[in-house]
Amino acid sequence: MKKTIFQMTEIKSINNTEHYTWGDNCNGWHLLKTNRLSVIQEEMPSNTSEQYHFHINSQQLFYILSGAATFQIEGQVFVVNKNESIHIPKGIKHCIANKSKRILKFIVISEPKSHGDRQNGN
Repeated sequence: MKKTIFQMTEIKSINNTEHYTWGDNCNGWHLLKTNRLSVIQEEMPSNTSEQYHFHINSQQLFYILSGAATFQIEGQVFVVNKNESIHIPKGIKHCIANKSKRILKFIVISEPKSHGDRQNGN
């Protein structure tokens, strides 16, 4: 029997998809996980950050759902607010931080997937 597009489509949310933790009590949920494209919803508690790093092959787009994200990108600081996004090309050193008192929620889209592609930077 031939599958229709509808039969192959699955509605995903943080309630029914693969979850992982990272950093200091940060959470991630894989909304789409393929080798060519990754879409993850993430949450960062107040006053948390990740390590400065870059990706050899992956470009990323961060879209802020709630709160404000502070990015360090190649030594410059950018604040990205709710309903705004920022693109990080491959090879660019960056990190995200939540310097606010509220939980930061965002979507990170990586092409190709960024897991296994990360190199720590200084």
